[in-house]
Parts: sequence; C-alpha cells; structure tokens
Amino acid sequence: MSIMDLFWIFILVSALQPMLRQRLLEFQRASFIDRMQRKRGSRVILMVHRQETMRFLGFPLARYIDVHDSEEVLRAIQMTDPEMPLDIVLHTPGGLVLAALQIARAVEAHKGPVTVFVPHHAMSGGTLIALAADQIVLSPHAVLGPVDPQIGQMPAASILSAVTSKPVEEIDDETLILADVGRKALIQVETASAALLAGHMEAEKAREVAHLLASGTWTHDYPIPAEEAAAMGLPVSTEMPEEILRLMRLYPQPVRQQGGVEYLPLPRMPKRNGKN
Repeated sequence: MSIMDLFWIFILVSALQPMLRQRLLEFQRASFIDRMQRKRGSRVILMVHRQETMRFLGFPLARYIDVHDSEEVLRAIQMTDPEMPLDIVLHTPGGLVLAALQIARAVEAHKGPVTVFVPHHAMSGGTLIALAADQIVLSPHAVLGPVDPQIGQMPAASILSAVTSKPVEEIDDETLILADVGRKALIQVETASAALLAGHMEAEKAREVAHLLASGTWTHDYPIPAEEAAAMGLPVSTEMPEEILRLMRLYPQPVRQQGGVEYLPLPRMPKRNGKN
C-alpha cells in the first residue's frame, strides 16, 4: 500500500468520523430514553437546544423553539396514551411564542401527569411550557425565566414604556406601530400564561403570577431559581433524577475554537484514611 493510498484512507476516515460520532450519540440517546421510559413508565420527550450548533462564515447560529419542534412534540404527545405520564426534559433559551404556546397547550390538555425536568435552564418559551406541567423539577442552580414577549430584538414592555414617556407628536409612526404590537403581545402572553397556571392554582393567584412573569418586571434574561419559583407558587421540586443529568452528557456543546472551562471529568470526594 502506497503513501498516497494511506493518505486517502486518512482523509476518508477523517471525513466520516463526525458522522459516525453523531450516529453513535443518537443511538446512545435512544437507548437511554428507552431505559428511562421503562423505568418511569412514561413517555419521555427531550427538547434540547444548544446555544450554538454550527458556524456559518464565522458567525454563531443559535437553536431555539420553532414550529418544527412544536410539530414533533405534538406528534409525540398524540402517539401517547392520554393517561400515560409525560416526562419532558427542557434545555432551551426559548423561541417562538407560537411554537412554545402550542406545546404548552398540548401539555396542559394531556390527562396523565406531566413533569418537566430542567437540568440547566428553560428560559422564555421554555418557561411557558413548564407553566403547563403538573410538576417542574429543577436541578440545583437550574433556572427558569420571564415570559415577556419580544418585538424584534426589543422587549414589548420597554417599547410601551418609551412611548408613554413622550408626547405622541414626538414619536415616529414606526415606533407607535411597534408599541401597538407590543401591547397586544403583552396581553396575549399574560392571558395565556394565566390560563396555563389556572390548572395548578387559584385563578386570582394565576393572574398575579402571570403578570409578574409576562409584564416586563425583569430583563428577559433574568434567571429565576427554584426558591424564587416556589415562592411564586409554582409546583417546583429540586429532586432531579441522576439519569437526567447523565442523559445531558449525550448532548455535548459543539466544539469551539477555544474552550474556557476545563476539569477532570471524575467525581471528587474528601480525603478518607489518608487516601484522596
């Protein structure tokens, strides 16, 4: 075998390696989900969005909740017996209100118990989905977030605040239109959130919590930990099953040019009997 033959074999193996690694991860995920479903007697649905999935011309492209996700989740729920428990694992920065609300309403309508697991974060639309669950399980330091709508890249509540702080004759037509759309979006999301929450708390309390989450009380990326979520009255637990955390290891962050965190991936315990 010549050096050129070895060279082309090396090129072929290098080209196939990412695909083979991806297929192996998909097989491991499917096996893990199957074991978890058998153990818990439930339908397990994962919606995992990494902040960066690929690079195009040097710019990071983020994943978020979109209509494809809602179609897949709705299909999974429709294929599940109405009385069977649902276990939904969420790891997402949020996404389209349309898609998130479709999923949330399907979760709310499911007759069997629904548990949402948040190993790290479920922000914005992810929180909207979690509001429909019978129980929300957060790992230590995992967070939810506000559900206030965004118009373009701007919070709807902030657009309204800017408009009301000036005389109308000093505001251009485009900003007035954005403010009108923002007002409608705030009403829609707050009303939908209250309806989802009403299944787990009194109607008045549901409206109060929905207003807190949807009206722009905080910045859109404000992290809401388990303690704060429980204080609002959300059905929050911190008893995260270990298998959920292990499962997240099968969704590695895409490789970047330079990582910023390094550690030995082994458990560390205090010294006992002179051993470490």
